[in-house]
Amino acid sequence: MQQPNKLSPFFENLNFERDDNTMVINFGPQHPSAHGQLRLVLELDGEQVVKAYPDIGYLHRGIEKMAENMTYNEFLPTTDRLDYIASTSNNYAYALAVERLLGIEAPRRAQVIRTILLELNRIISHLFFIATHALDVGAMSVFLYAFREREFGMDLMEDYCGARLTHSAVRIGGVPLDIPDGWMINLRNFCKKVEHELEHTYNALLQENRIWKMRLEGVGVISPEDALSWGCTGPMLRGSGIAYDIRKEEPYELYGELDFDIPVADTNDSYGRYRLYMAEMKESIKIIKQLILMYDETEPQLMAHAPKYISAPKEEIMTQNYALMQHFVLVTQGMRPPKGEVYVPTESPKGELGFYIKSEGEPYAYRLKCRAPSFFHTGLLQEILVGTYLADVVTIIGSTNIVFGEVDR
Repeated sequence: MQQPNKLSPFFENLNFERDDNTMVINFGPQHPSAHGQLRLVLELDGEQVVKAYPDIGYLHRGIEKMAENMTYNEFLPTTDRLDYIASTSNNYAYALAVERLLGIEAPRRAQVIRTILLELNRIISHLFFIATHALDVGAMSVFLYAFREREFGMDLMEDYCGARLTHSAVRIGGVPLDIPDGWMINLRNFCKKVEHELEHTYNALLQENRIWKMRLEGVGVISPEDALSWGCTGPMLRGSGIAYDIRKEEPYELYGELDFDIPVADTNDSYGRYRLYMAEMKESIKIIKQLILMYDETEPQLMAHAPKYISAPKEEIMTQNYALMQHFVLVTQGMRPPKGEVYVPTESPKGELGFYIKSEGEPYAYRLKCRAPSFFHTGLLQEILVGTYLADVVTIIGSTNIVFGEVDR
């Protein structure tokens, strides 16, 4: 048996030589259902969990410290590697924090494009959740169908920015590219396809499936009080009956102008969270349909006009000497935001994703911290797993929808 870290308080109080029927096992970090490098140490009495200890840190990433040694624009592609299932949500959260620090706002067309990409990423992320969650529980067909639609969504991202997984599709001050020809038509078709499959494939296979319901109903129950106490956000909080969504509470981009609902589940269990993810995809489709109509009403400006911080358009760089010199300085030395600090929360597919930045007026952030939802939801496992059975551990981990890119950041 792999010996645990003796410095951990959990292990100091854990007796490995027991006279009763309990035993200690390692679930992960290589287990395929551990959703990344999660080492979950479980003390079992028969097949019932007596104690659970999530042991993290196996990726050894240091992304926040990297941010303090890179210029603001240099760090942006690194944010892709946090929640790599929905990269644009990380690009955007960081870019928005820097924009608030600079006191600038992206042009309206850029806001429309960014909001479309955010909701497209939400659908891609939620499809990944339902696919892997169903596979963990044993529903192979749903995995194949959901990944089929996810591929279509990733095709759209590739058509826009050239990348499928790590997008770097957002810039500080706007977006790098306008929507290509025919892209909106493909987006409409994608929304129509997902909307159809949600009802006629995923829900048809799962919603009243007696095995699915037996595996999820009453499993991984999180009371509203526990959800708040552990810092749950996103679907984990709304799955416990609390209607809190940052897009409604602290609107950013164009969410204040859009008509959409906040789905809530009051069963507090894994089955309620599954239904919630399904409902959220429908709301994302509703948002995208409204944004498609907004796009044609905007002026074709993609980046904010702030010469002190943002490079001029390429046409000006190629024709005006001052714009070229300014671009050279921004690329080689980086922008210098004013002194100050800012924390900006956003609603990523997994919950509240926020960036705290402290600036001392240098090209590098003096301090940068990321508030990632998966970190809090991983800590919750030590409470909600106790009293459950080993077969339910896989269900509960899948239901939390954690990704270790943003846990071991």
